[in-house]
Amino acid sequence: MTDKLDLVLERTIDAPVELVWKAYTDPEHLKQWFAPRPYQITECELDLQPGGIFRIRMVGPDNFDTGHGVPGCVLEVVENRKLSWTSALGPGYRPNEAGEGCESFPMTAIVTFEDDGNGKTAYKAVALHKSEADRLTHEQMGFHDGWGTVAGQLEEYAATLRANA
Repeated sequence: MTDKLDLVLERTIDAPVELVWKAYTDPEHLKQWFAPRPYQITECELDLQPGGIFRIRMVGPDNFDTGHGVPGCVLEVVENRKLSWTSALGPGYRPNEAGEGCESFPMTAIVTFEDDGNGKTAYKAVALHKSEADRLTHEQMGFHDGWGTVAGQLEEYAATLRANA
C-alpha cells in the first residue's frame, strides 16, 4: 500500500469481531448501515466466495440512484478476519465496464477485522486505486467522511445485533 495510490480508514468498533463480520457480510444486515444516512441501500447481493458478486444499489435525496449498480467481484474471504472485493472485475472475474460517479474508476477494497480485546474490533478499510488521479477523485468524493460515517453506523448496528443475541 502507498500513500499516493491508497486511502485508509481505521477505527475501533465497540462490538466483537463475530458481530461486526456478521453485519458486514450478511446482505440484509449490510443494507441497514452501509450507506451514509439519509442514503439507503435498497438492493444488495453478496456471494461470499472468490469470484462471487458484490453489488449494491444506493438511493438518496435529490433522486440520487446508482441504478442497479455495477457488480463487483469478491476476491478473498477469511471468515471473521478479511473481506476484499474489486469494482474492476465482475462476478467470475470478468472485466467490468466503468460506471458513473463512485463507479467511474476501478477500486479494490480490503477490509480487515481483528479482535482488539474487551469485545472490541480493530477495523481497517483500505481502498486501492490504479492511479493518483483516481485516489484523489475518490478522496474528493468524500472517502474519509463517507466511509467514516458508515463505520460509525456499522458500530451502531453491530450493537443492535449484540442486544438481540
